[in-house]
Amino acid sequence: MTPTGNGPATTLMDMARAERSDLAAFLATLTPQQWESPSLCDGWSVKDVVAHMFSYEELNAVGLLKRFIKGRIVRANQVGVDEFASLSPQQLLDFVDRHLQPRGLTAGFGGMIALIDGTIHHQDIRRALQRPRSIPAERLERVLELLPKNPRLGARGRIKGLRLRATDIDWAYGRGPDVTGPGEALMMAMAGRPEVLAELSGPGKSRLAERVS
Repeated sequence: MTPTGNGPATTLMDMARAERSDLAAFLATLTPQQWESPSLCDGWSVKDVVAHMFSYEELNAVGLLKRFIKGRIVRANQVGVDEFASLSPQQLLDFVDRHLQPRGLTAGFGGMIALIDGTIHHQDIRRALQRPRSIPAERLERVLELLPKNPRLGARGRIKGLRLRATDIDWAYGRGPDVTGPGEALMMAMAGRPEVLAELSGPGKSRLAERVS
C-alpha cells in the first residue's frame, strides 16, 4: 500500500481512489486499540467507520434494497456496519485493499460519493486519533466545491446566508457574514462536525455553530 496523495488526480474517480489508497496506508499503521477507539461519528469506532465506508462495495441492486428494507432506510448504514462486525481489523484492511477502486453505490456520480464520504470519514478517524494530515489541495478543493451541492449531507442548510473562506487554499463559497479557517476544518463543519468549530473564526461563526451543534 503506497500513499497516492501526491500523484496526479484529474477526475473524481481518480481522486476517490487516491483518497482510499491514502486511507489504506494509514489504517495499516494502527494498533488493535486504535481500531477500537471512538471516531468522530457518534457511537462508531474507527473500525465501524471503515466498515461503513466499504460495506456498499459489493451490493447489487437487490442487496441494496434488502439493506434499506432491513434498516428501514434511516438505519441502512448501521446494517452495513453490523454485517462487517465479525471481521478482524486485518480482514477489514484486506477488504479495503481489494476495493481501492470504488464500485457499486460508492462509484455513483463518477466517484463523487466515494470521494466525499471517503475524505470526510478519513478525517473522522484521524481527528479522533489525533493523527492529522495535509489533504492534497486539489482533492480538498474539489470536495469543498461539491459539498454545498450535496443534499444528502445537509451542508447547504448549515451554510445558508454565510460566506465560507479558506485561509490555506484558494477557495470561498457563498454570501453573507464570513466564516474563515483551514479548508479541512470548513469541510468538516459543513459535514456537521462540531469538533472543528474552535478552528474557525469570523462574524458568521456563531450562526454556523448553532446549525452544526
